[in-house]
Amino acid sequence: MTPAIATALSGTPEPKNHRAAYYEQSAAAPFQITIWLVEDHQNYRETVQALLDGEAEMCCPLTFPDCESMLEMLQTSAPPDVVLMDIEIPGRMSGIEGVIALRKIATETRAVMLTIHSDDDKIFDAVCAGASGYLLKLAEPDAIVDAVIAAYNGGVVMSPQVARRVLTMFRQYAVPSEDYDLTAREKEVLELLVRGLTIKEIAEQLFLAFSTIDSHMRNIYSKLHVHSRTQAVVKALKERLI
Repeated sequence: MTPAIATALSGTPEPKNHRAAYYEQSAAAPFQITIWLVEDHQNYRETVQALLDGEAEMCCPLTFPDCESMLEMLQTSAPPDVVLMDIEIPGRMSGIEGVIALRKIATETRAVMLTIHSDDDKIFDAVCAGASGYLLKLAEPDAIVDAVIAAYNGGVVMSPQVARRVLTMFRQYAVPSEDYDLTAREKEVLELLVRGLTIKEIAEQLFLAFSTIDSHMRNIYSKLHVHSRTQAVVKALKERLI
């Protein structure tokens, strides 16, 4: 259990009013965000499950110590909206391999890595496998909840340390950029996406409404011909769009 999560779960948590804008935008959805968790350390698994179940708009009904048991459950159960996945876990399959298998079975389910590993190879492999986010276990509880929201909403979140590594990693693969007709504001939002900011943080930094940033993100995805924040970040770095 990380100290940050242990602290957050001690006592009665205060209402998370800072997420009200997201939930207002998602008011049309009549159901909770369903999350499965793949994590072999029981204490941490139970802690994160309690954190997610403590959110009124979320539920984490199932947790697994390995990828094999999660994939087996998918044979008989409806897939979740989001899976939080560790990388180094027992069994024949790593978390990254689990994401690849998950994407084949449940194409609409978003996978977010939640791990202690921050080395370039694992980050690169996770992004290529189709992960919609990459968080380190040192992340604050709010960051984990925000990552689930972002993934469910079609975006992605990376821990700041990971975002910096991704920026450095993809610069070496840069190619001449095309003209995607991005506006100045869209380029500004895209740059903040690459830096790892959440929608809420971008809205606060630019003094704009959550819905305005969400609209800009949709325009960015459309113009870049991508379908997720991960893909947008990769293209922005590879083609030096910012």
